[in-house]
Amino acid sequence: MLLEGLNLMVVGMTTVFSFLALLVAVLQGSARIFEEFGDQWPDQVIAPSSPENLSGSSGKEEIAVVLAVVEAHRQR
Repeated sequence: MLLEGLNLMVVGMTTVFSFLALLVAVLQGSARIFEEFGDQWPDQVIAPSSPENLSGSSGKEEIAVVLAVVEAHRQR
């Protein structure tokens, strides 16, 4: 019974080690491929939209509204 458990442990550890070794090899291979051919597909640069004036109001108006709400809450 002890030998069966030892055998199962060795088989399991060998399976896990083999899978992890294969995973490392695949990742290293894909890294080499991307280093070699990565410049053929340039990254698309998307210009960020300006966040100002999206709602049509200026930032000063929004700050004034927030300050008025805070002041009204404090006076309760």
